[in-house]
Amino acid sequence: MATTLHKPLGAITVDDLAAAAPGSDATALHAALRRALDSHGPTEVWGELCRSVLCPSVPFAVHRMLYYGCFAGFPSPTPPAWTPDPKESVLTNVGRVLEARGRNLIGDAYKDPITSFPDLHKFSNENPEAYWKMVFEDMGIQFSVEPSCIWRENTAYPGGEWLPGAELNAAVNCLTAKPGRSSDGPAIVWRDEGKDSDPLNFMSLEDLRKKVCLVANAIDALELPKGSAIAIDMPMDVNAVVIYLAIVLAGYVVVSIADSFAAPAISMRLKLSEAKAIFTQDYILRDDKELPLYSRVVEAKAPMAIVIPVRGSLLIKGLRVDDLSWQDFLGRVNYTEAENYTAVNQPAYAFTNILFSSGTTGEPKAIPWTHITPLKAAADGWCHMDIRKGDVVAWPTNLGWMMGPWLVYASLLNGASMALYNGSPNSSGFAKFVQDAKVTMLGLVPSIVRTWKNTDCTAGLDWSSIRCFSSSGEASSVDDYLWLMGRAGYKPVIEYCGGTEIGGGFVTGSMLQPQALSAFSTPAMGCNLFILDSSGNPLPQDSVGIGELALDPTLFGSSTTLLNADHQEVYFNGMPEWHGKILRRHGDEFERTSDGYYRAHGRADDTMNLGGIKVCNALWKYATTCCNVAFPDPHMEFHDHFQVSSIEIERICNRVHDAILETAAIGVPPVGGGPEQLTIAVVLKDQSSQIEDLNQLKLACNMALKKLNPLFKVSSVVIVPSLPRTASNKVMRRVLRKEFSQAAQAKHSKI
Repeated sequence: MATTLHKPLGAITVDDLAAAAPGSDATALHAALRRALDSHGPTEVWGELCRSVLCPSVPFAVHRMLYYGCFAGFPSPTPPAWTPDPKESVLTNVGRVLEARGRNLIGDAYKDPITSFPDLHKFSNENPEAYWKMVFEDMGIQFSVEPSCIWRENTAYPGGEWLPGAELNAAVNCLTAKPGRSSDGPAIVWRDEGKDSDPLNFMSLEDLRKKVCLVANAIDALELPKGSAIAIDMPMDVNAVVIYLAIVLAGYVVVSIADSFAAPAISMRLKLSEAKAIFTQDYILRDDKELPLYSRVVEAKAPMAIVIPVRGSLLIKGLRVDDLSWQDFLGRVNYTEAENYTAVNQPAYAFTNILFSSGTTGEPKAIPWTHITPLKAAADGWCHMDIRKGDVVAWPTNLGWMMGPWLVYASLLNGASMALYNGSPNSSGFAKFVQDAKVTMLGLVPSIVRTWKNTDCTAGLDWSSIRCFSSSGEASSVDDYLWLMGRAGYKPVIEYCGGTEIGGGFVTGSMLQPQALSAFSTPAMGCNLFILDSSGNPLPQDSVGIGELALDPTLFGSSTTLLNADHQEVYFNGMPEWHGKILRRHGDEFERTSDGYYRAHGRADDTMNLGGIKVCNALWKYATTCCNVAFPDPHMEFHDHFQVSSIEIERICNRVHDAILETAAIGVPPVGGGPEQLTIAVVLKDQSSQIEDLNQLKLACNMALKKLNPLFKVSSVVIVPSLPRTASNKVMRRVLRKEFSQAAQAKHSKI
C-alpha cells in the first residue's frame, strides 16, 4: 500500500475536507476527526472513524482520504479495514461453538474465539474426525446411514476417503427444518425486475418441500433411468431452485448450464454429460425485453426439453415433438401423492451435479459434485461467512456456475433464506431489493461493485442489515471495496477463492480475524496451502513468499474424478510431496505477506483474466465457439465461459502497423488491485527504428480488437527488443507479466 501520496490524519485540514466534500460541514467533520485521533493506534482510530464519521452520505472522497491518512506510514502492506469486536465474536457460529467446546477441542490453550481461531484451523487439519463431526452436528446434517468414520486412508481416493459407508441425500438436508428454525419460516425471498416497489415474495421451507416433491414426482413420470443426467439452462429463480433440488432428491444428476451460453457451448455440455433431458424457459426477461432461450436449446439439438413460460403462457408458437410445456410436465403427476416423495438416499460419492470448468485448455472439464460437495460449500458458509439460522443470503449468480449450487446449499443447509432477484444485479432495483429483503450476507463479483460505485445506485438505501460481504470470481480493487464497506457501516468483505473442483474455497477470510482489503486472511478450514518455490518445492508453511499454489490433497469435498479427463494427470502428476502425500495442483500464483495475509496474482501459467473474461492459449476453434455467447443483458456479470485465445489477440495486433514483427498480449494487475489490464508487448522488425506515437499504436490495436470483442481494451503498448522464449520456442508471457508488474510498481512508488 503506497502511502506517500496521502496526508497523515493529523495533517488533514478543514480545507482538505471541504475540497473532498463540497457542500458538507467540513468544520464538523474535522472536529469529529480530531476526536477520533484520541484513540490509540491507527487500527483503533480507523474503527472510531467508521463508527462516528463515515456514514454512507459522506462523500467517498472523504472515506478514501481518511482511510489512507489513517494508515499512512503503516508498517504492514495490508492494513486492516475491519477488526472483529470481541463481544460480537462470541455470537458467530465459530465463536459460539468455541465458547462451548473450545477447551475440549483445543485444550487448555483456548482463550477466546478471536485469539484461538488459528488454533481451530490447525485443529481442523490435524483432527478431521472431531472437527467435521462438530460442524455436521451444529449444521444439523442428517445421514440415512452414518459413516463408519469421517476420513480414512484409501489409495482409490486422492487424499483419502471421506465419510466411508455413509448414505445421504443433500436435497433432503436442504428441505429439513433445522433445530431452532421452523419449517414455516421463509426459505426463499425474491422479487422480479421492474417491480421494485411491490411487496417481496416469500416461500416457506414447507412450501418449498412440497413444490420440490411435486417436481420430483413429475420427473419420475418421464421414466428416465435413475442416475440419468438432467440439464438446467435457465435463470436462477425460484423454479430453477425447485427443479435443482427435485433432480437431486429423486436420485438424478443435475447438469449445470449457464443461461448466457450460445448453442455450441450448450451442445458441448449436453454431450459431455450425456444429458437425457433439459429444463429451460421460452425467453429471459431483462428490462422488459424478451431474449430467446428455448431457441438456443433447440439449436443445440438438446434432448427432450421441459419449457417454462416466462409470462404465464408460452410465447413461442410451438415445441418440438418430444418437448413438454411446464404445464403438461406437471400434469403427468398423480396429485393425490404430489406433495410427498421418498427421497433416494445414495452413497456419499454418488454424483449430484455435473459442472464445468472454464475450458482454458480447450474442452471444459466436466466436474462431478457428489453428496459430499454440498457439505463443503455449506461448511464454508457456516465458518467463514458466518451464515446463521434465520439469515438472508444473496449472491447474484447462476446454476451454471459453482456459486449457484453453492448459494443453494450454503443458505438452506445452514437454515438461512436464499434471496433471489430476477433481473440485473447492476441496477438500483437490485440494490433496493438488498435493503427490502434485509440481506445479512451479500456475495458478489468486483465488476458489480465497480458499476454500483460508478452509478451510485445504492444512494439513500439502508444496508444496515448486512453483517458481511463476500467476493469471488476476479481480483478486487482496494478503493472499490473500501467504497462497498462504507455502504453498510464498514462491515467486512470476506474474500473467497476456490474452484468448481473443490466445491468451495481453499483460501478466504473470517469474522474472527482482521480483514484487509483485497486480501485473504486464512486458508479455509480443513485446508493446508503451500507456495512452491522456483524449483517447484513447497516453501516452509507460514513463510513469506510468492509462487505457484498447491493444496494438501486431504481436502474435504474436493473432486476425485473427471468425466472427460484424467484426474490424476490434471491435478497430481509432476507435483511435489509433503509428508508422504503428493500435493494437489491448483495453478494460481499466490503470495503470503509478512503479516500473514494471502494475495492472489492470477494464473501461474499464461492465462489472463480481463474484467472476468478469460483469455488463454486454448484452441482457437473452441474459443470462437464460446465467443458466440448471447448474453441476455449487456450489463450482467461476465464469467469464465467467455473464452478468447491470447494468440488471436496477438495475430490481430501484429497487423496494425507495418513496422511490427510480433507481439505478446499480457494481463498486468494494476498496482492498486483490480482486474488485469491488457498490455501489448511489441517487437519491431527494425530494432534501430522507433514508432513515434505509441498512443496512436494503442488506438490502432483497440480499433482492431473491437472486431474480436468490443469489451477488450489495450491499456498500454510497450516496445521490447525481443520476446522471452522457452527452449522449445514458446513465448513466456509470464516473464513479461512479471517485468511489467515490477515496472508499474516502481513507477507508482516514485510518484
